[in-house]
Amino acid sequence: MQASNNWFETFFSGVSIDLWLNAIPASHTQKEADAIAAALALSPGADVLDVPCGHGRLAEVLAGRGYRVTGVDLSADALNHARRSSDRVAWEERDMRNLPWPSRFDGAFCFGNSFGYMDDEGNAAFLRAVAGALKPGGRFLLECPIVAESWLPAFKDQIWVKVGDMYLLARNQYDHVRGRFETEYTFVAGGRVDVRYGSQRVYAYRQLMDLMQASGFENLSGETWARDGGTEPYSFRAPTLLLSGTRTRI
Repeated sequence: MQASNNWFETFFSGVSIDLWLNAIPASHTQKEADAIAAALALSPGADVLDVPCGHGRLAEVLAGRGYRVTGVDLSADALNHARRSSDRVAWEERDMRNLPWPSRFDGAFCFGNSFGYMDDEGNAAFLRAVAGALKPGGRFLLECPIVAESWLPAFKDQIWVKVGDMYLLARNQYDHVRGRFETEYTFVAGGRVDVRYGSQRVYAYRQLMDLMQASGFENLSGETWARDGGTEPYSFRAPTLLLSGTRTRI
């Protein structure tokens, strides 16, 4: 089981988008938006970058709160849903490493387990692109559920998930030589079966900190979700990592 190097270019369409449209409750999206606005220390009307934005659930909520939001995603299918949901966001169909807005944004975020799809150079290129798009001192928030200290202790070979009328079977393998998490996804909906493959780089906490620093970020910190819906300092086995840093001031 091994996905192609560019698996993410075609994975996010059709049934996978349908699942994500129904996977996250609106109440949780509101809590995530609260955490993002607080972590990025956003002022009223701030320019915010959501990359990749998927079908735009977080970008739409933040735009509704008065922020000027740009949502970037490579999936035309996801962006079609986003455009139907909101015209308050500047939706951009492009690779997440292609962010042609030098020093424009007050803050940026990457949520929804969207980091680590590429090889090490590609992942670093994404972080450098985000740093370049931020104003000096602008803050970036990166959500990483697939961080080694969180994911490996809880590893399961097989996971069944039911979302609405859809079932998803994820069969997982960990390639310790490549440091990658390989998954076969089987979507079952309406009597139809769709099998797809994905791959994600598994970084350790310290590796992510070093990668962020090398990509142009400083003032780094790691948190995780708290039981009350807020955040608390990250610790071993926490369910996810919320890594933040500010663009290095020149």
